[in-house]
Amino acid sequence: MARQAFTEALAKAKIPILVLDQKWHRLFALEGKPQQVVTLENELNNILARQGALNQELKELKRVKASLMKNIVDNMDDTETSGDTERGRKMEEDRRLIDEVNQKIEQNEDELLEIPREIQRCNDALMMETMNFCYDRIRVNYREAEEIADWIKKIRVELKKNIIRKQNREINNKEIYAYMHDIFGKDIINLFDVRNDDVDLVTDEDRPKGDTSDDRKLTTAPEAPTSYASTEK
Repeated sequence: MARQAFTEALAKAKIPILVLDQKWHRLFALEGKPQQVVTLENELNNILARQGALNQELKELKRVKASLMKNIVDNMDDTETSGDTERGRKMEEDRRLIDEVNQKIEQNEDELLEIPREIQRCNDALMMETMNFCYDRIRVNYREAEEIADWIKKIRVELKKNIIRKQNREINNKEIYAYMHDIFGKDIINLFDVRNDDVDLVTDEDRPKGDTSDDRKLTTAPEAPTSYASTEK
């Protein structure tokens, strides 16, 4: 997509105010927010806070203006009937205050007209930083997922090889024991089985009680297998 077409399409898109969306905050749950995102987030929050303060102040100014106008009307009626100069001075003061309130109301309304544009500008910038962060994270996750997938494939191959090695060792033990039984006879094998319980046959040293690391002893003599397993080592 050409840059101009992309910009035009983006300008027409309706983007929610990101800092008010909990799902937006969840985008950074694992990695945390980068500094540029934090800066724009704070700026947007300040603009929104200013908008809220101006609206609240505008309501208060309009309430004060209504109260001053009511005072003027009340004083005007009293002045016409009694000719009280003090009330006349109060009316003038109220008019002066109304002029100040009107100026402040106008300032607030002018600023409030600009704030939506500020919000959009900051929100759009925050959206772009968010997209950059998310797509970078997606690319990293994809690359790491591929690396993990390759590792799993290699481990599966090694696992299959080791399963075969284990099975071959177990079959070889059974063959050895069966042939020993046939060659030396049951009585001799039983004697060595008893000795093998307590003494290491390689070092001829006493084996600690409870040590079951040597699995060479079998309680019964299995039949010698008719065929030998794979010779893989």
